Amino acid sequence: MIRSVVRGIGSALPRRIMKNSDFAGMVETSDEWIAQRTGIRQRHIAADDETTASLGEAAARAALDNAGLTPDDIDLIVLATSTPNNTFPATAVEIQNRLGMRHGFAFDMQAVCSGFVYAVTTADLYIKGGLARRVLVIGSETFSRILDWTDRSTCVLFGDGAGALVLEAEEGQGTVADRGVLAASLRSDGTHKDKLYVDGGPSTSGTVGHLKMEGREVFKHAVGMITDVIEDVFARTGVSAETLDWFVPHQANKRIIDASAKKLGIAEEKAVVTVHLHGNTSAASVPLALSTAVADGRIKKGDLVMLEAMGGGFTWGAVLIRW
Repeated sequence: MIRSVVRGIGSALPRRIMKNSDFAGMVETSDEWIAQRTGIRQRHIAADDETTASLGEAAARAALDNAGLTPDDIDLIVLATSTPNNTFPATAVEIQNRLGMRHGFAFDMQAVCSGFVYAVTTADLYIKGGLARRVLVIGSETFSRILDWTDRSTCVLFGDGAGALVLEAEEGQGTVADRGVLAASLRSDGTHKDKLYVDGGPSTSGTVGHLKMEGREVFKHAVGMITDVIEDVFARTGVSAETLDWFVPHQANKRIIDASAKKLGIAEEKAVVTVHLHGNTSAASVPLALSTAVADGRIKKGDLVMLEAMGGGFTWGAVLIRW
């Protein structure tokens, strides 16, 4: 059977680093308060000349270089983002143009923090369906643009950045020994919309709006939802917490990561954690963490890697990949 194998990975971060101490005088908070409750120490904030498209392009070029490929080798771009450059056209099309890619097709995917997991799953289906041989999957966000910088419950949590993967069709045997995407599980439940949302949009307010979140409610649901989809993937593949090599979760909150790993029986040392460096970068979160763990040599060819994320909507999902 056809498998979607990872050929390359890359990332990009804005130049400016904003540390917890930089919030002093802006909102009533402290480095200790933020770090204790979230695990975040710093985040990157995009300058005026850094956008979702420019960061996505940089991550895409890094992934292509890592794969030894050029834009001419790519058939499809799937961009996961909640902060597009424009209402339309899709920012994926802008990245396609920036890359000088004059063929194939490109589109955006909106599933908030789960966006990259949704995008990898979608790309896998396009590859298996024969509509694309190589797909550039990007998660890119500039969440700093939609934050209320007077709201300490949200402005300290988020950052900007981008990450990208190149997936390529390769023949496998149809077993978990194959390299590539092995299984995925996606969910959503719109009854939770008001727990994490942006209070603006073209069809309602005609404005971009600001991010609103009921933090305790999100935390309360997160662990159960995350473990639900991961256990589904475990059941369908025969993989277990013991046989898993790496757990790459959405980087929203260190407490959620720790509680999820504990509930699933995943050893603490198998969890890739970058929330202290990047904060919550929404759809860029998982590929940024992946890129970090590949670059420092933790994730190696043949490793079993579980990706998971949960975001506004609520949306949540998990993808198992043999690297």
